[in-house]
Amino acid sequence: MALLFFEQILNGVQFGVMLFLIAAGLTLVFGIMNLINIAHGVLYMIGAYICASVIQVTGSFWQGVVVAILGTLVVGIFVEVLVFRRLYHRTHLDQVLATFGVTMFFNELVRMIWGPTAIYAPMPEFLSGFVEIIPGSPFPVYRLAIIAAGLCAGAALYVVITYTRLGMLIRAGASNRAMIDALGVNIKLLYTVVFGIGAALAGFAGLMAGPLLTVESGMGNDMLILALVVITIGGVGSIRGALFASLLIGIIDAMGRSFLRPLLSTITPQTFADTAAPAIASMLIYLTMALVLIFRPQGLFPPVVR
Repeated sequence: MALLFFEQILNGVQFGVMLFLIAAGLTLVFGIMNLINIAHGVLYMIGAYICASVIQVTGSFWQGVVVAILGTLVVGIFVEVLVFRRLYHRTHLDQVLATFGVTMFFNELVRMIWGPTAIYAPMPEFLSGFVEIIPGSPFPVYRLAIIAAGLCAGAALYVVITYTRLGMLIRAGASNRAMIDALGVNIKLLYTVVFGIGAALAGFAGLMAGPLLTVESGMGNDMLILALVVITIGGVGSIRGALFASLLIGIIDAMGRSFLRPLLSTITPQTFADTAAPAIASMLIYLTMALVLIFRPQGLFPPVVR
């Protein structure tokens, strides 16, 4: 039981790290631009598709990573300039409707380019084994690599936001956009850079998820919903809150799916436990969000402008 508990903790951390990469970009866009972007999930999908396609053509995982990140960055900047730049001063309802249209467009575009059937991204051979972190508990090397890569990306993002001039402008833009515009900062360029960073992070999460999941049209929709839950729990605009909430959600999800059924079977009939446990496990994430909204509606770690 102790080994299973430890493995599920690691699985939860791995899932949480992937959620963080998506939620970090989403919380930057929402917190700084005040833009509700429900098309963020398509960037996750595009990263997965580009990486899988490049690996199939070249056989190189690293080429797939580089091309996918750059490709998602370019797509994100293109969409921001062409569509989102016209939505910053519109109502949230207009933003939701417009970004929903962008989501539908890219889902259909992916079906036209890659077809309606799912494709598969081969796992890199040098990351395909297992490692025993503790004796008797083998864990996939690839999942550990996801954890390490995601945490490194998060640390790099934190350094940029906290200690660089770009980060200073981003924090200032989140606090008072009109003021930094009056001081001569190119606010349009700043928004494009922020959106591009968010797009690259989402694409990075998608390319890492490719070898674990099937790459298919619409694969980013469920992740988008979870990312919205994450930024609600962590605090809109807070990178630290997004990281903490992502890990919390990932661990809650992994623990619920692994231990809720045997726990219910000890106090209820087995048939009821088999039926109810998966549904309750899926609800735990949203129950957690509801509790946070009740007792701390601003989020666990609301952003602090310094």
